[in-house]
Amino acid sequence: MLKLIPAALAAVMLAGPAAAHEVWLERDGSGPARAYLGEPVEPVPAAGDPEFPKLKAPTVFTADPARPAALTRRANHIEAAVTGEGDVRLVDASVFEPWAGEGQTKEAAIYYARAGRSETRTALDLEIAPVEPGGDVFVVLYKGAPVAGAAVTLINPERWSKTFRTDASGRIAAPAEWSGRYILGVTHETAGPKSVGGVAVAKVYHISTLTFVKP
Repeated sequence: MLKLIPAALAAVMLAGPAAAHEVWLERDGSGPARAYLGEPVEPVPAAGDPEFPKLKAPTVFTADPARPAALTRRANHIEAAVTGEGDVRLVDASVFEPWAGEGQTKEAAIYYARAGRSETRTALDLEIAPVEPGGDVFVVLYKGAPVAGAAVTLINPERWSKTFRTDASGRIAAPAEWSGRYILGVTHETAGPKSVGGVAVAKVYHISTLTFVKP
């Protein structure tokens, strides 16, 4: 049974300004995609999450990140003019500026998002992908390698949540029981040194979501 949990616990708790926030994509059919920043277990406010202005210019693409979609800013989301069939992806390393972590070393967050489960391929550093097109078994991959023991949160169309742990092969079974939109989210930490936005950081939080619609 899914359990309703507070928004602050919906994602892996992070230090700094990225705590409890995620970026996710929504798409209906073959229309444009919508990019949101906020807490996905909560309804999106009409004017957007208070942190939404920090989502400025994500890279949104279908086949090739070097050919990103044109963006239009709306009241509570960014609309991406993607066309055709297939899954849509997003990456943004500039939502929050790097912040001081433990011992005053710098930490940063990189956001990834995907809408659709029609493809088994991955194109993001951290991605949740279906093992079979349209299936309910997913794998978490970081740079193509499975992430074992990752905490993956599933939010169903009624905004009830449940957390799963990936197995040794990075897989989880997350059945979609009702019609509507689902959101899967995962966080994976990596140690530096690494440059994010031109700033040297000691730790990076990679935060990735997958949304899909069950008819």
